[in-house]
Amino acid sequence: MQQGVALLDADLRVVIFNDRIGKLLQAPKGAIEVGVSATRMAAQIPILGRTQQSDDSQESWLTHLLTRSTLFYQEISVGERIVSLTSTPVDDGGWLISCDDISALASLRKDMADQNRRFDVALANMPHGLCMFDADKNLLLCNAGYCRLYDLPETLTRPGTPLLQILDYRQTAGNAPVQQEAYFDVVVEAALKGSAASENIVLMDGRVIKITHNPMENGGYVATHEDVTESVRAEEQIKHMAGHDPLTGLPNRTLLREKLEKELALGNGGKRCALLCLDLDHFKRANDTLGHAVGDLLLKAVTDRLKTCLGEGDSVARLGGDEFVVFQEEVQTKERAAALAQRLVNAIGETFIVEGQPVQIGVSIGIAIAPDDGDTADGVLKNADTALYKAKTDGGGTYCFFEPAMDAGIQKRRKLEVDLRQAIAGRQFEIYYQPQVNAGTEEVVGFEALLRWHHPERGLVSPADFIPLAEETGLIVPLGEWVLRQACKDAASWPGHVRVAVNLSPVQFRSPSLTHTVISALADSGLSAFQLELEITESVLLTDSKTALATLHHIKGLGVRIAMDDFGTGYSSLSYLRLFPFDKIKIDQSFIRELGDSKDCAAIVKAVVDLGSSLGITTTAEGVETTDQLDQVRERGCTEIQGYFFGKPLPFSHVEKLLRKGSPSQSR
Repeated sequence: MQQGVALLDADLRVVIFNDRIGKLLQAPKGAIEVGVSATRMAAQIPILGRTQQSDDSQESWLTHLLTRSTLFYQEISVGERIVSLTSTPVDDGGWLISCDDISALASLRKDMADQNRRFDVALANMPHGLCMFDADKNLLLCNAGYCRLYDLPETLTRPGTPLLQILDYRQTAGNAPVQQEAYFDVVVEAALKGSAASENIVLMDGRVIKITHNPMENGGYVATHEDVTESVRAEEQIKHMAGHDPLTGLPNRTLLREKLEKELALGNGGKRCALLCLDLDHFKRANDTLGHAVGDLLLKAVTDRLKTCLGEGDSVARLGGDEFVVFQEEVQTKERAAALAQRLVNAIGETFIVEGQPVQIGVSIGIAIAPDDGDTADGVLKNADTALYKAKTDGGGTYCFFEPAMDAGIQKRRKLEVDLRQAIAGRQFEIYYQPQVNAGTEEVVGFEALLRWHHPERGLVSPADFIPLAEETGLIVPLGEWVLRQACKDAASWPGHVRVAVNLSPVQFRSPSLTHTVISALADSGLSAFQLELEITESVLLTDSKTALATLHHIKGLGVRIAMDDFGTGYSSLSYLRLFPFDKIKIDQSFIRELGDSKDCAAIVKAVVDLGSSLGITTTAEGVETTDQLDQVRERGCTEIQGYFFGKPLPFSHVEKLLRKGSPSQSR
């Protein structure tokens, strides 16, 4: 028998017992014998005399037997064992004493208690709210996270609280679901699926709670409630960023394509829409001159103006850089698109004031009508871009509608751009040199470097075809740097009094690295700074003349000569002569051609020569081709002459031969 027992009579003396009780209580020999009193047992078995925690009070075993007549249960530690001691009153006034070794059970209960404590701690510290409801939607349990999430009072967290009562409280507190039915839909879905169902529920206070319901076999459910407001907002922000330009907040190319594809797919009952591709004129110049920070502010100001021009249903997107697209709905006639385009041209053409500075730009616009000019988003965009290209080549500040015939010309020009990039990388260029001679002695005093492109398929490509394209694409900067370096290298082998003249385009002149490039080219070639002459046109000085003049003074300070090319063709050439001490004025060939027939041209040439003489500036007549023209410019006092009369542009290999002769006239 595993249980130890002893029967006491009404006088609390042992009547019967087994050995097991003595072993379980570790009783000394003779402590439990027939006739032994409970008092003696307690005296000889110490644990029976100690005060122990019973079911309802703290008292000793002996005290209970002497004063009470109710069941007395104790769990006592005997050595390494946990022993249960049960004292049960019997009818004749005696007691039945029983003992059991419950060490294993006590250990199991302790483990379960520890596990429950850990579970309670985990439940209380869960970052999410957790609740459990029975089949009647009455609360079984919830954790602290659930209470915090909805600011529930303790009275609503007790088991048995109906769900509707909790929701009513939350409604009053302002944190209930905006749509109560959405909340219950999740419960129903989970029940129907027999598995977890989740939904983001928007609360009245704006928070977003992800609720995941897991059905239980008894018809109830357990649910987790997670505040995902920040993550939802972050996802929305990421989604917005994916479809919008970060600078202006406008839709980007991706969102534009989606909208355009949607419109084209719908068809809109035969209605047409227009796509207007916009490219800002002179933006790069303003950006380079004023700085990128001002450039960004300018783009924002442009965005605001574009919006003011739009009609109902129209929208604007930014493709990147200085490119925008306007989408115009329901365009039944081209006139409606043209009217919008003209409003845009006028609006952007007005002076902007950015950071207190006036900025003048413009806009070129290409227009494609869908579905006439394309039935896919890419097709319409491509054709609008083709029309834009035409508007740019027409001088900018205007708009053009797409026409099928444009495509061939544009493709040809774009092919030329690709070839130009390959030509720069593949060194397909060569510099020719046209002599400049002293008007009196006819001796060579310098050469103008002129670029030639030997295309592997097209042969010699005219500078008139590729120089404007190079300026438009920005390729003139690396191309111009190569010309400068090569010309300096070639001229380093010439006599010290012979100069080389290199043209600088406005785009190249605005490059922040220009001065460094000039210094580097001179140092690498060993050419004297006095032998280098840089030619600019007055267009270089039209924008931010202070910065331009500072650059010119810096370069001139190196000893490099500065010449104004095409003098007389601009609006304010004379004013620039007062602002900067040019070394040379080159009179444009258009005046030279008309010298014999136009009194005005003759008077202009004479005035320029006299002005140059008074200022100590060399004057060069360009485009002299005949003896009569030579006599005319000599008569008016030009100091240098350049033109076919004295020689066409020559490859470098022929220059040395000409220099040995001393004068181009000797070779005629």
